[in-house]
Amino acid sequence: MNWRMKIFYLLISSLPLAGIILILDSEDIYKDGGSRVATLPYYNEASFSPHWIAPDSDSLIEFHRIAPFRLINQEGDTISEKTFAGKIYITDFFFTVCPGICPKLTKNMLLLQEAFLHNEDVLLLSHSVTPEHDSVAVLKQYATTEGIISDKWHLVTGDQRQIYKLGRSDYFVEEDLGRDKNVDDFLHTENFVLVDKNRHIRGIYNGLNKTSVNQLIDDVRTLQKEM
Repeated sequence: MNWRMKIFYLLISSLPLAGIILILDSEDIYKDGGSRVATLPYYNEASFSPHWIAPDSDSLIEFHRIAPFRLINQEGDTISEKTFAGKIYITDFFFTVCPGICPKLTKNMLLLQEAFLHNEDVLLLSHSVTPEHDSVAVLKQYATTEGIISDKWHLVTGDQRQIYKLGRSDYFVEEDLGRDKNVDDFLHTENFVLVDKNRHIRGIYNGLNKTSVNQLIDDVRTLQKEM
């Protein structure tokens, strides 16, 4: 292991989420290609401190999982945790009329769609943070315009409280550690989250950064070997 990787492992065990995202953006870490590690850590809280646990460990029985949910996708179909049973999936939060980061997030999600287009074990999930605007019809039009394939990538709408709870309490996608928020506080984030077949979080990535997205692709392949 070279000195760069030694520093990486020392830092990642202690830095908060913002620090991890900074590391995930570093081309020095990824310039040789491939995943950072032979197996991915597990995460269970908003600071994203890694837990290195064997996939068959009994400690995972009570470890944090994404809670059950029930939402509606761009085809009008009910989407729940059962949709992703036995699947690896990548998730984010967006809204269709976002003038800022969302177009770039969608562009990078399209890279993921292309990378795993013929891989039935990998799905994508994007939650609308403005469900009062993003109806099924609006999501369908957005999917058509952007070239989103419905059986690979689910755009979901539904109860705003449920969506915001998933973002903040299940996926930990926001970076405002220590600040209590309620449903009236707008949820907006550039993070992509990698979830394994057992609904455990296995990585968080800056969805605006091409290097980070490429690393996510490599990490999905590492996760497939593990599972």
